[in-house]
Amino acid sequence: MGIREEIYYEGGPHIGDLILNCLLGLTVVGIPLAVGAIVRALWLRYRITDRRVTVIGGWMGRDRSDVIYGEIVKIVKVPRGLGMWGDMVVTLKNGNRLEMRAVPNFRQMYDYINERVLAKNPQFSSTK
Repeated sequence: MGIREEIYYEGGPHIGDLILNCLLGLTVVGIPLAVGAIVRALWLRYRITDRRVTVIGGWMGRDRSDVIYGEIVKIVKVPRGLGMWGDMVVTLKNGNRLEMRAVPNFRQMYDYINERVLAKNPQFSSTK
């Protein structure tokens, strides 16, 4: 029997991302943005626990990335949708990056992840 993880957030991207990009999709230029938003809404899922960040995405939700907090060296957040949702990029010790698009409550998620990274990785320094 494994150690139980406490789930902080589990769900998909912010619904505002889908609505905004579908409205932009009414123009020819916005069609690719609308398609991207639909794909994210259908198959992108986030799971943030007290032990790791998991992103499930890709075509039909077949790709999964798990990152433990001790591997994170940098987190960058960017507000989108008038600040109602945002994007985050998590940089790992090996140089790889994990992108999280249209994250709901991204400021609270950033703070939650940042606290755990600081606890696991004392040399970590984030810029807010």
